[in-house]
Amino acid sequence: MATDAHADAIDVLYNDHYGWLRRWLHRKLGCSHQAADLAHDTFLRVLLHPSPEPLREPRAYLSKIAGGLVVNHWRRLEIERAYLAAVALLPQPVAPSPETRAETIETLVAVDAMLAILPEKVKRAFLLAQLDGKTYAEIATELRVSERMVKKYMANAMLNCLIAAQNGAA
Repeated sequence: MATDAHADAIDVLYNDHYGWLRRWLHRKLGCSHQAADLAHDTFLRVLLHPSPEPLREPRAYLSKIAGGLVVNHWRRLEIERAYLAAVALLPQPVAPSPETRAETIETLVAVDAMLAILPEKVKRAFLLAQLDGKTYAEIATELRVSERMVKKYMANAMLNCLIAAQNGAA
């Protein structure tokens, strides 16, 4: 919860920099509506996660947060496009409903975010097992590690899946 002083500082920050941030985002995204949404999300993050010290370079701080949101936005669009392209190949009777599509896209975005934080070999082991159906022995050979290490990688990946699922349910 924000203190009165923090809320006042956010108010000043917002009044002084919202227009600039929205224009900056508009140049990056090419869409005024998306720019306004991400500018709002940027200030929401600032409000929910205050800086421990006064900001010396507020525009640098805001653009760093907004830049991360832009990257997340582009990743989400990429995932959504890939999913919708795959769904378009399905016969109409088995195509998922719009609600199922939206839920699946949310799940894919969460899985992508979880995979992005994993070390490269853990991610590769997980994907080889889950997408390619490879055994731990086959993965060990491909990654040039022991089968025991593959088991550790998979445990790490599964733990991160559970954490992501728990955070998504919260």
